[in-house]
Formats: sequence, C-alpha cells, structure tokens
Amino acid sequence: VAAQKCRKRKLNAILNLEEDVCNLQTQKESLKKEHSQCSKSINQIKQKLNNLYHDIFSRLRDDQGRPVNPCQYVINCSSNGSVFIIPKHLAKSEQDNRKEQKQK
Repeated sequence: VAAQKCRKRKLNAILNLEEDVCNLQTQKESLKKEHSQCSKSINQIKQKLNNLYHDIFSRLRDDQGRPVNPCQYVINCSSNGSVFIIPKHLAKSEQDNRKEQKQK
C-alpha cells in the first residue's frame, strides 16, 4: 500500500510538472509575440523620430540664412521642456558631465 501511494504521488508530481511545462511554453510564446510587437513599435517610433529630426534640421537656418548642418549640431531637450540646438562637441561634454554626476 505504501509503495502504491508513493508511485501515485510520483505520478501526480510528474503530471503537475508536465502541466507546468505546457503553461510555461504557452507563456514563452506569448512573451515572444509581445516582444516582437514591442520591437516593431520601437522601430516605428525611431523612424518617426528620425523623420522629425531631419524635418527640423531641413527648416533651420543660421544667422546668415544658411541651412544648419545636422552633422555639426544636435537637438537638446532640457528637463523644463526647452529645446536647444547645440554643437555636437558641447553635447558630448554635457553627457560626460551627467555620467560623472550619476556615478557620484
């Protein structure tokens, strides 16, 4: 009787584990689909941001009316909502300063 109960418990444990495996496989597939959708959304947002960036720079002019070179300048948004066009070398040094402050 004890051996029968032991075998039954073992069989129940195996069945429960098989059910858990099936549930986890279903969850994995669902997460894969969600990841794929998120990746597509991120790529669409990146493309829209890139288009907006190029549109903004195509409209910008310097003091002499010449187009602003997007290779030399970047768009910088501050925490208060202000938007600035600054030279890339200043943007890089600003990012370095932020990294140093975060590390402290």
